[in-house]
Amino acid sequence: MEKTSIKIVKILKKAGYDAYWAGGCVRDVLMKREPMDYDIVTNAKPDIIEDLLEHTIPIGKEFGVILAIEGGHHFEIATFRSDSGYSDGRRPDAVEFTHAEDDAKRRDFTINGMFYDPLGQHLLDFIEGKKDIRDRLIRFIGDPHERILEDHLRIIRAIRFKTTLDFQYHPDTYKAILKHAELADKVSNERLRDELNKMMMSERAVEGWEDMEDTGVLKVIMPELLELKGLAQPAEFHHEGDAWDHTMKCLGSLGPDATLEEKWAVMLHDIAKPQTFMIKERIRYDQHPQKSAEMAEVILRRLKFPAKFIKRVCFAIEHHFNMKQIIEMNEGRRISWFKKPAFPLLMTVFKADIAGTEPSDYSMYEELLALYEKAKKKIAKEPKKLLSGEDVMVALGIGAGPELGEVLDELHEAQLAGTIKTKKQALKWLKSHKNN
Repeated sequence: MEKTSIKIVKILKKAGYDAYWAGGCVRDVLMKREPMDYDIVTNAKPDIIEDLLEHTIPIGKEFGVILAIEGGHHFEIATFRSDSGYSDGRRPDAVEFTHAEDDAKRRDFTINGMFYDPLGQHLLDFIEGKKDIRDRLIRFIGDPHERILEDHLRIIRAIRFKTTLDFQYHPDTYKAILKHAELADKVSNERLRDELNKMMMSERAVEGWEDMEDTGVLKVIMPELLELKGLAQPAEFHHEGDAWDHTMKCLGSLGPDATLEEKWAVMLHDIAKPQTFMIKERIRYDQHPQKSAEMAEVILRRLKFPAKFIKRVCFAIEHHFNMKQIIEMNEGRRISWFKKPAFPLLMTVFKADIAGTEPSDYSMYEELLALYEKAKKKIAKEPKKLLSGEDVMVALGIGAGPELGEVLDELHEAQLAGTIKTKKQALKWLKSHKNN
């Protein structure tokens, strides 16, 4: 990708225009990190860019942004511009094509406002971005209040960059986030989701959520999660603190290779504890896994996550208290659980839930893990189907529907357990099922 981006810079320069890498890729190069993408800025107008490059898409031509497709990679190429008016809190009302310094000064943070010439190998830094990288500071370019009012997402981005880069806020940045935290409510759910996902995939995700709680942003974007703060837990089982402390400890226990599904499932696994809190013989949260799954579905749908993602995460949340029951099941039924596509995700939540509890007792998890590993050999040798759905319907005189599914599931579990091995045994079992 880097070589292809240099090729595009060469094409623009050969045609007589200025062209530089811009934004995050420059920051990453200065920090000796591998850039995820390469954005390019130039004084060439959008029509010129389209003429010079073979494959382009006018994704934001009215704002001077063209998407170029070269070598199987996508590159955003933007004409130097200055912006005026942000009545929707996201997009400029008008743009004026201008020069490099004006373009740098319209951007969000100093660490994202630098340009770099990969051919001449020199840096254009009009906003002291390099200095802020050295000092590890998140600082808005110009007036932080104006930058936030231009695009409310910058509140979340400030927290995300601080988290993922392990920087600190410049005092003016922190004050501006505190002052304008309520504006985070105006950010579109899709844009919010994307920023939260980037933060979640950081090894310092816990710090990001703590920052959002501290700045007042959390109560705006996810008030359900904030209710865990200060929520008491039964002292005989939880020495780590309140339900928020438990959740953060669970999330922090996940390793660097944890998936986005695992992070969100762990993050939301106890989200309904505030709604189910009661005191009987001790503090209890009866039915909180099921209600947490329901609440998680609402939250994830609100954030526009894909349906498959939501289904898997909510499965793991709903069953995160079922470890003992799964261990005590008969072998066939237990193997059916092991075969569920989201079962590995459920195991991750089981383990994280223990890791977030003091004292931590992994004995039950290790017992289930041993059963799971042993069962994988049987799962790999899936038994041949002995009876079809039509066979069962004829034998029992039933139609298609839930009853048929239950019978087929029971038969399959019996096969997995080894109690039914032949079609003759299956028919005999079916006959006894009919008589019952």
